[in-house]
Amino acid sequence: MDEAIINAIRKYAVRNAHEYGSANSASVMSKIISLFPEVKKDMRVLAIKTNDIIKEINSMKASDLDVLYVKYSEEFLSEKKIKDEQSKVKLILPGAREGNFITRFPPEPSGFMHIGHAKVAYLEKSFKEIYKGKLFLHFDDTNPEKCTQAYVNQIKMDLKWLGIEFDKEYYSSDHIELMYNYIEKLFRKDMAYVCLCDNDKIKNARATMQSCEHRVYDQKKNLELFAMMLNRKFNENEAIVRFKGAMDSNNTTMRDPTLFRIKVTPHYRQKDKYVVWPTYYFNTAIVDSINGVTDVIRSKEYELGDILYESILKALDLRVPNLHSESRLNIRGNITKKRELRKLVESGSLMGYDDPRLVTIAGLRKRGIMPKAIESFVLRFGMSKVDSSVDLSLLLAENKKIIDSKAKRLYFVQDPVALTIKNHKIENINIRLHPTDDSIGSRLVIVGGTVYISNEDANLLNVGEIVKLKELFAVKILDINKDDKNISCEIVENLRSEKKIQWVSNRDKIETYILVPKDISKKDGSFILDSLETITGYGESYINRLSDMEIIQFERFGFCSTHVSDKGNYFIFISK
Repeated sequence: MDEAIINAIRKYAVRNAHEYGSANSASVMSKIISLFPEVKKDMRVLAIKTNDIIKEINSMKASDLDVLYVKYSEEFLSEKKIKDEQSKVKLILPGAREGNFITRFPPEPSGFMHIGHAKVAYLEKSFKEIYKGKLFLHFDDTNPEKCTQAYVNQIKMDLKWLGIEFDKEYYSSDHIELMYNYIEKLFRKDMAYVCLCDNDKIKNARATMQSCEHRVYDQKKNLELFAMMLNRKFNENEAIVRFKGAMDSNNTTMRDPTLFRIKVTPHYRQKDKYVVWPTYYFNTAIVDSINGVTDVIRSKEYELGDILYESILKALDLRVPNLHSESRLNIRGNITKKRELRKLVESGSLMGYDDPRLVTIAGLRKRGIMPKAIESFVLRFGMSKVDSSVDLSLLLAENKKIIDSKAKRLYFVQDPVALTIKNHKIENINIRLHPTDDSIGSRLVIVGGTVYISNEDANLLNVGEIVKLKELFAVKILDINKDDKNISCEIVENLRSEKKIQWVSNRDKIETYILVPKDISKKDGSFILDSLETITGYGESYINRLSDMEIIQFERFGFCSTHVSDKGNYFIFISK
C-alpha cells in the first residue's frame, strides 16, 4: 500500500481517537476512500491495514495520543479552514447598493425570540457588513394588548447575547401622531375610508369580493368619523379604517385591508394616550420609509402583502424600499408559535420560555448553545424562499466544534455500582481537566479502596477480566455480586487492557442530576409530555467549583451546561 495512504490512515485514526476516545475503523476508512478513491479496488487490504493501525492507536496512553495529535494539529486546522471557506454561503441581495444600505430588524415585543428570528437578525447583520451599511432595531409595538416592556427587555438581552449590534433603535408607538397625519392624507386623496360594519360582515364581504357600503363616504365624512374614533366616541370593533384597494383582486390582502383599529387597553409605553392604533401593514411601511430603510428582509408569508406595502407608500408619495422575501426555518420536533408556547408555559408543561427543550434564544442559551454556533447554523441556509425543516442535531454539531476545545472533562457514572479494590490504599491523584490544553488545569481526587463505575460498564465485566480504570491502573475482576451491586477486584502490575472505564471515587463522589431535553412535539404537532428526562448518578466533587452556565463534558456521557442553584448544582445535557 502506498506510504501516503498509510500516513493518512494513521493521521485520521489519531484524530478519530482524540475526538471520541477510541478510533472507529468505518469512520477512518470512509475518510480515506474520499481522499484516495483508488483504494476501492482492494477494500480487503484497506480494511486490514486500517484495523492494524487503529489497534495500535487505541492501545496508546492518553498522553502519548495527545503528543501524536499535536503533530498533526496544524494540518487539521488548515483542513478546517478550507472546509469552512468552501461551505460559506454567498449572500446577495438583488438591488442592494454598497455604501447606501440600511435594513432593520423588526421584532414585535409580544413574545420571546426563537432561532427563526435569529436567522433573520444574522442575515441582516451579514448584509450590513457586506454592503457597508447600517442595521436598525425597530420595535413594532402597535398592539397594546400583546406588547410589554418585559418582552422588549428580553429581546434586547437576547440580541446582545447573540452579538448583534444596531446603529439606531426606535419604536412604532412613538410615531402615532405622524400615522394620524398620513391616514388623513389618504382620506383627502379618497384612498381610505372609515368602515362601521361588524367583523362578520367585513369577513363575508371580503370573501365574496363585495364592497362595503361605507366605501362611498367622501373625505369630509371620513375625517369626521376618524375624529370621533380619536375622541373615543366608538367602542372596539365599532369602527375601523380601511384602505381602498381592490375588492375584486385575487390577492386577498388588497381587498380593502384594515389600516387602523380601536384598542382601549393601555399601552406599555404610551399608557392611555391613544386608543386608535395602526396595523402592521400601514405602520411598518411608513416607519421603514421615513427612517431611511433601503432594503427590507421579511418572511415570505408576507409576499402577498408586498403590493399593499408598495401601494400605501406610493399613495403617500413616500420612498419605497426594496423588499426581499426569506423562508422560514423550522426545527423538527419543536414548537415556536407564541400562542402554543404560552399555553404550555401557563399550564406548567414547560418550565418557562427558557426551557432547554425549546429553540427560543433563552432556551438555547440555558441549554448551552453558543451564539457563534447559532450564527454558523442559520447562515448555512443563506437567503432562500424554500422553507427549511431541519434536525436540531445540525445545530448541536456546530456547537460541539466550539465547546470541545474549551470544556473541562469530568467523570460521571450513571446507576453506580461499587468496585472494591482489595489491595489499594488511599492516595491523591491529579487528573487533567482537558486532554490537550494544560492551561485549563487539573483537579485533585482522593482515591481509596472503593470507586464507583456505571451499571452499563459493570454489566460488561467478567470474572478474571483485566480492565483499565482511566488515569489510574489496571485491575483484575475477582468477583461480581449483581444483587448487591458490588464488584471486587485487585490491582495488577505491568498488564495492559484495551478496555478503559471511568469511575468516581467513594471519597470524592457527589449526587449529580442531569436534565436531558428531547423533542417536544410529534409529527401532528401535539406536545410530548415526557420530553425532559432526569438522569442521576455520581459525579466528582469538583462540580461544586463550577460556575453557573459553565460548559463541561462528562466523559463518555456528553457535553452539559452547569446550573448553580440554592439546592445545589444540576446539569442540562447539550449533546454527545
